[in-house]
Parts: sequence; C-alpha cells; structure tokens
Amino acid sequence: MYNIGILGFGTVGSGVVELILKNNGNIEKKGGLTLNIKKILVKNKVKKRPEYLKELITYEPEDIIYDPEIDLVVEVMGGEEPALTYIQQALKNKKHVVTANKEVISKHGRELLELALQNKVNLLFEASVAGGIPIIIPLKESLIANEFANITAILNGTTNFILTQMEENKVDFSTALEMAKKQGYAESDPSADILGFDAARKIAILASIAFNVRVTPDKVYTEGINGISYTDINYAQELGFTIKLIAEAQRTKDGIFVLVAPVLLRKEHPLSSVKDVYNAVIVEGDAVGRLMFYGKGAGKMPTASAVVSDIIKALKTDEKNRLNCTCFRDERVLPIELFRSAYYFRIKAMDKPGVLSKISGIFGQNNINLYMVIQKNSIKNIAEIVVITYETTFKNIQKAVDEINSLDDIAEVSNVIRVKEEV
Repeated sequence: MYNIGILGFGTVGSGVVELILKNNGNIEKKGGLTLNIKKILVKNKVKKRPEYLKELITYEPEDIIYDPEIDLVVEVMGGEEPALTYIQQALKNKKHVVTANKEVISKHGRELLELALQNKVNLLFEASVAGGIPIIIPLKESLIANEFANITAILNGTTNFILTQMEENKVDFSTALEMAKKQGYAESDPSADILGFDAARKIAILASIAFNVRVTPDKVYTEGINGISYTDINYAQELGFTIKLIAEAQRTKDGIFVLVAPVLLRKEHPLSSVKDVYNAVIVEGDAVGRLMFYGKGAGKMPTASAVVSDIIKALKTDEKNRLNCTCFRDERVLPIELFRSAYYFRIKAMDKPGVLSKISGIFGQNNINLYMVIQKNSIKNIAEIVVITYETTFKNIQKAVDEINSLDDIAEVSNVIRVKEEV
C-alpha cells in the first residue's frame, strides 16, 4: 500500500480523491498497487467537508511534506507560490511528486526534474497540459524516435468555448464571456485565459519537450481573444474561416518560434471542428507524420484522470526509467518580428475615391502582397475594408499598421489577425 498526501482540495483535488476512492479496486487489479489517501491540505477552515474526510484534513503543509509515511505528494493548488516551495521540499524529502501546475512546470520544470533525479524520486506533470488528454508522456516516450517540426494546438477550453458561442450563437465577446462564467468554464477573473497566458504556459511546456529546447513563458509571443469582435467572426465565416486561439511551436533552420494568438483557420482544418471546452494538439514528427490528440482539456474528472495516471506511473517507475529533462539543445527562440504568416485586416476608412489605393500602396511599400480586398458596410461615409494578405513577416505587418493608421482618411485599423491557409 502506498500513502498519498494531497496539497489542495479545489476542483482538481476533490476530483483526485473522488476518483481514487471510486476506482481503487480497479486500480489495484490493473496497476498492481493500492493507493491510500493519508492527508489532504485545505485552506478554508470553516467550509464543511464530508464526514468520511474529516480524519484526512490538515491545515499544515508540513503534515504532508515531512510525514515519513507518505510516499507521494500530489500538488493541485495552482499558482507559482507556495506550490513551488512545497514541491521542492517534498522532492528533497525523497517523495515522488505529481502536479497539475502549468505555471510552476513552465517556469521551473528543468530545475525540479533535476532535483527529483538528485533525490531519486519521480516528478510527473501530465495534467499540466490539456487536462485529460495524454500528451506529455507520448512526446517523451511513445514518440521518442521522432524529430518534431511543428505543434499546433487549442490549449484553453475557456477561450475555445467563448469563440464557439460567438460563432454559433452570434453573440459578442462580453456576452459569451458571461456565458462561460455561468457554466463554470471561466474564473471570476478570467484574464489568464482570455489574454492567452494560460495557453502560453502550456505551449512552453510542449515546445520544451518536443524540440528539446528550454522554453519559458516569457519567450512565448502572446495575444489573447479580448480584441476579437463578432464582426470578425462573421467576416471569417463569410470567407470560409473560423477563428481559434492557437498555440503554436514551429522549428526552422534558424531556430524556433513559439506563439499564442487568434488565427483564422480554413473550415477544413482539423482544429476548426474543435468546439466548446475541448482541446486538441496536432504534432508533426518526421517518422510518424501528423498525429492529433483530442479531448476535454480541463475540468474536474478529466484532469483528475491524468493526475491519478501519473500517481500510478510515479510509484511504478524505477530509477533507470525515471522521467528527466531533455532540454539538451541550445536553439534560439526567434523574435516574433521574423515570423511569417498571412494576415487578415479589418480597416475603417473614409468612403471616397483614392483611399483604397493609398492603403494598397502602403502594403506594397512594405513588401506585402494582397490576396483579397473587399469593401464591406459603409455607414455615414465610413467604409469597412477587409484585406487578406499573402504570407509576410510580422515586422512588415506592424510597419504597415502604423502607416495606415497615420493616414488622415483612416478611422482605425480595427483588427489584425493571423491567417493559416494550409490545412
């Protein structure tokens, strides 16, 4: 029998306890070991807990971290601190650690894995990316023979739910966000999701593993969906696209790009059909080709499933097969200015002769070729112009935006969004 201590009893922590208590018999038969939850760290001292848990509850992390009878610590508190300190202390006390903490792993994963190796224990973190979808272990073990060229993913269920509601129910961003909050898909402060920071942490972890390069969230170019309007969703649909928040890691001969941003995807693209709170990860390996992992990327039980799977793996993995850091390459994370893509522009301009030629002239001066130019609605002599460019650098796009905005006949460049033409 193995004793487990759980740090945190929120959505994921309660799911882990529920899953172990419910399926411990099957776990013993299939995994060959018995799990015993010995202690659960909680923060709220006045909240009522189920009677059968009262003997397990503690308010002191030391009761778990320094208990010599506890074999493995599950950290599901979230946030960087004090979670990082608790993980470090547990590893130093020769305890295996399983965590769902994307912030800690994306920023400190290398150091923590090295600390685990020094202390001859396991550190596993499958639940830190894409909830119940297995992706960390497949990249590190099942697909170890491959060199990866690209990862393209939807890694945040909240933003995907919002964009799905905007598209299917024809509502604006604020209405869709309120819908997400009411259904429990968005926090009271959803900024980490809608500004792209959550997805940035996750793609940093995946890029580090797939490309064997240390990538931290501060190196990930990040845009959120807060600037996406229903107008953009509607125009995208008319042109045969859907808008998704895409996390991408791309290897080139000069280095790697890692970014999170809204993207217009062709309706035929596999990620276009990923809706609501579902996540999906597409990886491209030189041997295996393109693989797509799809499922619920968050939520109580899907995430608990990944945590419990890691618990079993951590307890069964010996020293020779221990998960370690494989960031052995020293490749450059390239600046976003060099990234090449096609782009969608929505521009409000005076509805009079010569304005379109001025806009086209600026694109041409910045080495941007135009694939499509459409004049949409005209209200009170202000026309809305939609432009889709051919592939160019982000630097050229930024320069063109500044120059177009400086024209007297331009009300505003309302939006600029990447376009992914390939399927």
